[in-house]
Amino acid sequence: MARPTPTFYVFHGSDELTRSETVAEFRQRLGSAETADLNTTWLDGRTVSQGELAHACQSIPFLADRRLVVVSGLLTRYGRESAAMNSLLDLLLKLPETTRLILVEDAALSDDHPVLRLVREKAVGYVRRFDPPEARELPQWIIRRAQKHGGQIEPEAAAQLAQAIGSELRLLDQEIGKLVTYAGPERVVTAADVARLVPYAQQAVIFDLVDALGQRDGRTATTTLQRLLNDGQEPMGILGMIIRQFRLLIQTKELAEGGENAASVAQVLGLHPFPAGKLHRQAANFTTAQLEKVYRRLLETDLQIKSGELTPEAALELLVAGLAG
Repeated sequence: MARPTPTFYVFHGSDELTRSETVAEFRQRLGSAETADLNTTWLDGRTVSQGELAHACQSIPFLADRRLVVVSGLLTRYGRESAAMNSLLDLLLKLPETTRLILVEDAALSDDHPVLRLVREKAVGYVRRFDPPEARELPQWIIRRAQKHGGQIEPEAAAQLAQAIGSELRLLDQEIGKLVTYAGPERVVTAADVARLVPYAQQAVIFDLVDALGQRDGRTATTTLQRLLNDGQEPMGILGMIIRQFRLLIQTKELAEGGENAASVAQVLGLHPFPAGKLHRQAANFTTAQLEKVYRRLLETDLQIKSGELTPEAALELLVAGLAG
C-alpha cells in the first residue's frame, strides 16, 4: 500500500540555510509569488495559541490547490509530554488534504520525540533533519555551492574558505556568491581571490599568528608572518590587524571574566558570531597581564616604525620573534 501524501512536515536541525531553502521550495510549488503570499501563513511557535494554529491549518486555500502553514519553535515550547502536545498530535492526524503544515525547529529533536514517533507509527507526515556538513566535508560543500551560484571554485580555494569561515553556512554562501560574481562565469575562483576578497580569510591568518604567539611557537609565528607578506599584505597593514586583534582580545578577556559567553561578546563588541567565538576561545590562552604587556609592545613597535628607527619589515620580524620567545 502506497504511503499517503504527507500533510505535515518536521524540519529540524541546525543547518538553517538548507532548511530555509527547502521551505522556499515548498512556497514555489504554490504558484506565482502573489499566490504564494496569499496562501502562506507564518506563525511564531513560541507564542501562537492552539486556536490560532488550528484556524490557520483549517483555512481554505485561495485560488490554489494547497495552503502552507509554517510554524517555528512550537515543538520546543510544548515539550515532550503535555496536554498541548497531545492536542497537537490530534491536530496532525486531522489536517485537511489542502493544508501543508511545516514544523520548524532550530535544534535537532531526539528520535523518541512524540511527533517523530507519530510519523513512524502511523505512517503519516514526513521528517527531515538538517545538519551542517562536518569540517572534512565542508570544501566539497563549497564546491557544490559555487556551482549552484553558476560558477566554479578550485579545491585549494574551497579549503581556504572553509578554514577561514568554518561551518557558518549562511556567511559562507554570501562569500561564495561574492567570489563567483567577481570571477565571472568564464573563470574559476582561486585561492588568491579568497585572500583578496574575503576579510575572514585575512583574519583567519591573523588568528593563526596570534595562536602561535600565545603558544610561544616562534617557527609557526614566523612562517605565518611570511605568508601574509608573500600574499602582498603591507607590513603596516599587518601590524594594524595584529594591534586590532589584541585590542579585541583584551576586551574579550574582560567580558569573559565578567561571565559573558561568546554570543554576548559578539553582541557587545558588534562582531559576527564566528570571529567572536574564536576570540573567546583564544582569550583563554592569555592572562590579562600578558595581553596588556603585548599591547604595549605593539604600540612601541608602531612608534619605532613611524619614527624611522626600524623598517616595517624588520620591526615586524623582531616583534614576532620577541613575543614568541
